[in-house]
Amino acid sequence: MRLILALSVLALVAAPILAQQDSANATGNTHEGIVVSVSGDKLVCKGTGLDTTEHTFTVPTDATIMLDGKTAMLSDLKPGQKIRVTNKAGDRTQVTKIEALDKNTDFDRSR
Repeated sequence: MRLILALSVLALVAAPILAQQDSANATGNTHEGIVVSVSGDKLVCKGTGLDTTEHTFTVPTDATIMLDGKTAMLSDLKPGQKIRVTNKAGDRTQVTKIEALDKNTDFDRSR
C-alpha cells in the first residue's frame, strides 16, 4: 500500500515537470532583435531594449526563414530589420526558424 501511495505521489509531481519539458522542446526558445549583418550562413543580430549584446548564429540550410510572412532566404535579410530567431530548446546554436519584418510593423501581422 505504501508503495502504491509513493508511486502515485511521484506521478503527480513528475507529470507537470515532464509536460513542461516536452512543451519547451516542441517550441524551442525565441529571441527578438535587430539584424546587424548577414554573411554566408552567419546571422549577426543584437537585442533590443536593455540587452543590446550582439549574437552570432550559424543558420542551417533547413532552417525556416520568413520575411513579412513569406518564405525568404537568409540573404534577403538586411541590417536594421526586426527579427525573431527560434532555436532548438537547450541549444542556442541550432536555429530552426527566423522571422523578419520589412514592410510589416509587428510579427502578428506577418502571419
